[in-house]
Amino acid sequence: MSGIDPSGLLGGLLTITWQQAVMVVVGGVLMYLAIAKKYEPTLLLPIGFGCMLGNLPVAAHMMGPQGLFGVLKRAGIDTELFPLLIFLGVGAMMDMRPLLSQPIFVLMGALGHLGIFATLVVATMMGFNLAEATSISMIGAIDGPTVIFVGAKLEHLFETPGLAAAVAVTAYSYMSLVPIIQPPLMRLFTTKRERAIRMEYTPRPVSKTAVILFPVVVTLLASIFLPQAAPLIATLMLGNLMLESGVVEGLSRTSKEAITNTSTLFLGLVIGSTMQGEAFLNLGTAKVLLLGLVAFALDTIGGIMFGKLVCMLSGQRINPLVGAAAISAFPMSGRLAQQVALEEDNQNFILMHALGANTAGQVASVIAAGVLMALIFPFISP
Repeated sequence: MSGIDPSGLLGGLLTITWQQAVMVVVGGVLMYLAIAKKYEPTLLLPIGFGCMLGNLPVAAHMMGPQGLFGVLKRAGIDTELFPLLIFLGVGAMMDMRPLLSQPIFVLMGALGHLGIFATLVVATMMGFNLAEATSISMIGAIDGPTVIFVGAKLEHLFETPGLAAAVAVTAYSYMSLVPIIQPPLMRLFTTKRERAIRMEYTPRPVSKTAVILFPVVVTLLASIFLPQAAPLIATLMLGNLMLESGVVEGLSRTSKEAITNTSTLFLGLVIGSTMQGEAFLNLGTAKVLLLGLVAFALDTIGGIMFGKLVCMLSGQRINPLVGAAAISAFPMSGRLAQQVALEEDNQNFILMHALGANTAGQVASVIAAGVLMALIFPFISP
């Protein structure tokens, strides 16, 4: 026995750094939360598994040009394909009627994303360059595919190693923590009396022609005025058009089930695999986690405060909790607004109103991404 052969059975174990060991544990925690706590398992389970694999000796082979993660990253992240496919499925799940019948939700969706722009300013003041700050601020939308899409367009301008992975993981982590983060904010910024406001669901009828024309018109306007975000908006609207047309039920069902699930699986694995210990465990990642939480909280608070304003102007006929749902965590945020309302009055049903605001928030998050990219591209283009 002249010593331990690094190429032997224990060689791989001895090459693991402490940073990689920590990230293997982090991957285990994410999988635990997915399995035991059921926190967004479709997201956290593949992310956690990818994180574990990405920090083991096998990662060198799997992350290479011909390795599994390398191929998936080039095919689905670098080309922005996975976020677009997921949005196709999301569009096929969305009912636009509550939004179209109550246009006030459009403003709720817009004002529910002011935290994104506020966080952009704060992130630049903390030393991140404009591209990094833009990617970080989009975490506030609580919309993983949009964050990935924006990050993929700007990643070559990042100066902080591992930041792209940190932004993506933070976005998906906060998506899984929506049921923990949002309800306390809803209770803190509303009164019991406001939460108990009942809203009758008597929307104006929306014609089939309107729900079919809506995705077409939105796509046309986005392509003209927000070309940077047009692919995201177009796939979201195409999914909704397939649903509402009623003539391609097979395509609609495949989009929201098989395509979405497959894309989410591969996206989660790739995101997890990029959580490399040496690049991930640094001060920049800690800042991203903090700023992401700030953006999320500000978006929720912004929606609630606008909800309170509408409540006052409507003579106490609008429950401010509806405004809290005006982020893009669809349909989770809408359901949480209903849950908090039921805590004060077990016969208070605001779900359809909340889902209308939630739908507006989903569309607004993509528009916000397009506006941000349109604003910053003149400053970062060579």
